[in-house]
Amino acid sequence: MKKTREIVILAVALALPLAGCNKTPDFINQAGIRDHNAGIAAPSLRDIKSIAEEAFVYGLPIVMNYAVMNEFSVNKNSGQYKAPFNVISNQARVFTYKDTAVVTPNSDTPYSMLWLDLRAEPMVISVPAVPKGRYYSVQLVDGNTYNYGYIGTRTTGTEAGDYLVVGPGWNGVKPPGIRGVFQSSTPFSLTIFRTQLLNAGDMPNVVKLQGGYRARPLSAFLNQPAPPPPPKIDFVPATTSGIKENFFEYLDAALQFVPETPDTKALRARIARIGIGPGKSFFFKDLSLEHKAALALAMKEGDDKIEKFLNGGMKDINGWKVGALFGDATFFHGNWLMRAAAAKGGIYGNDGVEAMYPMTRVTASGETIDTGRHNYTLTFPPGQLPPVNAFWSVTMYDGKSQLLIRNPINRYLINSPMLPGMRKNPDGSLSIFIRKESPGADKEANWLPAPDGPVYLVMRLYWPRKESPSILPPGQGTWRPPGVAVAP
Repeated sequence: MKKTREIVILAVALALPLAGCNKTPDFINQAGIRDHNAGIAAPSLRDIKSIAEEAFVYGLPIVMNYAVMNEFSVNKNSGQYKAPFNVISNQARVFTYKDTAVVTPNSDTPYSMLWLDLRAEPMVISVPAVPKGRYYSVQLVDGNTYNYGYIGTRTTGTEAGDYLVVGPGWNGVKPPGIRGVFQSSTPFSLTIFRTQLLNAGDMPNVVKLQGGYRARPLSAFLNQPAPPPPPKIDFVPATTSGIKENFFEYLDAALQFVPETPDTKALRARIARIGIGPGKSFFFKDLSLEHKAALALAMKEGDDKIEKFLNGGMKDINGWKVGALFGDATFFHGNWLMRAAAAKGGIYGNDGVEAMYPMTRVTASGETIDTGRHNYTLTFPPGQLPPVNAFWSVTMYDGKSQLLIRNPINRYLINSPMLPGMRKNPDGSLSIFIRKESPGADKEANWLPAPDGPVYLVMRLYWPRKESPSILPPGQGTWRPPGVAVAP
């Protein structure tokens, strides 16, 4: 019934004469409050659709992040809850099909998660000494989904250290003992710790390292009195599964925690015209079918643009999309479409120098990979495994949901630490068998279990090498991922 209603709304939207419509409904006043008697006309349906489409592209990463924050650190009954703000949650396991809050999750490295609340004071993140030969990274992501800093093997080395994370507007002095300062553009920020798991028996070593990760308020680090606590917030409830149905309500809620910046001032003013943003109230459920239809069409066309960017905005190499979609504010430089595509392709991805993510849904010849119809192979020629300083993996996802797939051997990826147990071909090449059923006991070490239907494959190249052969620069490197082929 719900799906049928959405289709009806969309059908009405397609029938609206938006291009020539000058109707100016009065459902929003200057303050952004629904008021039929205000006497101030709201934008025309055409303008509403145009602004809403822009808001969808700009706001998709922000809304996705807000929903994840709700599930991880606000709603204890979400089924995905990790820990309250400013408390590290260590996972002594890799992600499985049961983890559904984040699309395209990593199943290589046990995660430690930390949602920071930087309103009252900065937080100090401490890391232990990490043995050489083990990769780890601490990725700092703000509410804009900008990667604003890194701690870890590639950037700061393997020594123990204390690092300060500050919120927007902080202009203090770096305290003694702090090795580096990172500034978030938003008061709430996600910290993602990735600790390499070398093999199944290595988990106790990972758990020991996770126990060395610490998060403390700056006042506690300096042994000083703590400032007054920040005011309690009644967050508008949000779920990742509810984004499509409640997008504009979620965006209105999320933007109050995303400060306006010079590069977003004009855009945010346009979005405010339809009642979305700090101090506004957007009554989506009270709108007429006509207005809802315009917004539904705007979302659809915005999503189409995002999908088109994902399909064409990166270099196609043997069916794999290769490019760099993640970075800081300078990297995106106001390219909201690229930022939205990055979030849809796999929110919270790393900068290209930290990890590259070739992704595909098709074979080398461009045909959709559907393991309900065919078996496939991915073969690396002799001496041409992914060139990395850390490690690499190929992960299998359901092609529709982009989530990990339940399977009889609980395997979600093939990665380089598994190479000693895998079988090479007589010529020295390495084949991965992509299929829903086992290829046989003698080949099962090379089996990547797949669903009964379309698939989404993602390579992860952690700390890619810069010297040739290399996948860097993104899309122009001398190393090219081999294409997926239908098995004979």
